[in-house]
Amino acid sequence: MAKKPLRSQKSYGKLDRDGFIHRSWIKGTGLPDHVFDGRPVIGICNTWSELVTCQFHLRDLAEYVKRGVWEAGGVPIEFPAMSLPETQMRPTAMLFRNLLAMEVEESIRANPIDGVVLLGGCDKTTPGQLMGAASVDLPTMVVSSGPMLNGKWHGKDIGSGTDVWRFSEAVRAGEMTLKDFLSAESSMSRSHGVCNTMGTASTMASLMEALGVCLPNNAALPGVDSRRKTLAHLTGNRIVQLVKDDVKLSQILTREAFENAILMHAAIGGSTNAVVHLLALAGRVGIELTLEDFDRLGREVPLLVNLMPSGKYLMEDFCYAGGCPAVMKELGPLFRREAITVSGHTQGEIADAAEVWNREVIGTVEQPVGPSSGVWVLRGNLCPDGAILKPSAASPELLTHRGRAVVFEDIEDYHARIDAPDLEVDETSILVLKGCGPKGYPGMPEVGNMALPPKLLQKGVRDMVRISDARMSGTAYGTVILHVSPEAEAGGPLALVRTGDEIEFDGPNRTLNLLVSEAELAQRRREWEAGLQPSRFDRGWYRLYIDTVLQADRGADLDFLVGKSSAEVTRESH
Repeated sequence: MAKKPLRSQKSYGKLDRDGFIHRSWIKGTGLPDHVFDGRPVIGICNTWSELVTCQFHLRDLAEYVKRGVWEAGGVPIEFPAMSLPETQMRPTAMLFRNLLAMEVEESIRANPIDGVVLLGGCDKTTPGQLMGAASVDLPTMVVSSGPMLNGKWHGKDIGSGTDVWRFSEAVRAGEMTLKDFLSAESSMSRSHGVCNTMGTASTMASLMEALGVCLPNNAALPGVDSRRKTLAHLTGNRIVQLVKDDVKLSQILTREAFENAILMHAAIGGSTNAVVHLLALAGRVGIELTLEDFDRLGREVPLLVNLMPSGKYLMEDFCYAGGCPAVMKELGPLFRREAITVSGHTQGEIADAAEVWNREVIGTVEQPVGPSSGVWVLRGNLCPDGAILKPSAASPELLTHRGRAVVFEDIEDYHARIDAPDLEVDETSILVLKGCGPKGYPGMPEVGNMALPPKLLQKGVRDMVRISDARMSGTAYGTVILHVSPEAEAGGPLALVRTGDEIEFDGPNRTLNLLVSEAELAQRRREWEAGLQPSRFDRGWYRLYIDTVLQADRGADLDFLVGKSSAEVTRESH
């Protein structure tokens, strides 16, 4: 069988004016003649940034990928993509996930590269990069930035995000001094890397292993661990071979791969944000994936990993306990063992080679850390297209609840009234927040885990049922119902809820209902529609996003980006 010509040779292999232009201008970077003799050109898509600790070390890590590429006979070429620092970007990093995906897609498609290594880490960076790469469908591998070291404060381990929420509530309840609160800052984030809890960043890195798009142990090796540099080097080796074998990303991202990702998500007690990211990624590669898949598959899997926010340990401990390969081993026949990976081994082979080194951190199916985890997918007249809840982070006594709604029309209304001593709320109330979905904020921020009213915190209340069309941080916890679809801004029933309405939540039966008559709701809808105002966002990315973003149950991708694409570009530049 004739060897398939490399994509890069359409630019670098031509002995004409166009070839002259392509070669000459890149030779200005110091590349010699002989590297254009038909070697695979590997793009290294780097989201390095000094804006956030998550990606701060990726410029260094890229050098190790390059070593591996050169060693395997390839030509590494690094190029930038925007960073999405979760803790810095306003109004929310999620607003820009699809923009990153577009940038990555077009950068890969437009340039003469044969395969790509994605360097990312922070919450929206990993899914944004992979969504973009999936739309081009070249051989692709992921190297995540890795978690921070464990936080250390007052002789205890503290976790990114999870302890921020806990400490903040303690300050508002008068149980912790502001001085102590501020002293924990430097102690929590004491190395570069992503959040050291099982937040969204570490969840998505774990799901990269379950999807099969990275080498084993990608998720848990700390960002400062020398073995992450080794993993980057080996990734450089491997991507060259994937190009030679023409193993495209679509051959890895199969239905079985997505099922493995959902099973892993349940086993690790992963972030609810992974739901929207996996739905969006599936849409890019034409895989049929729905909210019900998360609930159905997740019911099979108990919580196996004892990490914050669903447990007590941190990612560094998870690494030393065996990481994701060990979880795959414990899942046994539940895992789709025949699924292929970029490593050249099946998931079953990776699982068989793994060991569990600490049973406090990684349990067994027979003796799990907790009961069936994953996410619950709710339906009812308040969420006809679905809503989700993370049961492992919720209070068991609140998983069946009926209460009076205390409604906040938007985030400004919430901030203005939540601390008011005269707020009519008690521990049986249900907090409802509107206007925080994909279109409404815009960008669907992580505000769903609303801080509780101080008047209740001072009474010892630490959890309440909370409902919104927003997301919450993967590091957060509580009985928080999220991603209500359709969102309020899109005219979903959430827009019609008023303070004093009764809401009934039945977690075991997966229902969420507003106990208001259809006639009353119809009248409220007429009033709501009459009061609609034009969006104040009338230009640029915000405008494009609001006009085209899909709802959470479809991954909050842009409608015109869904579906398969290709790497083909037929026209020259000159």
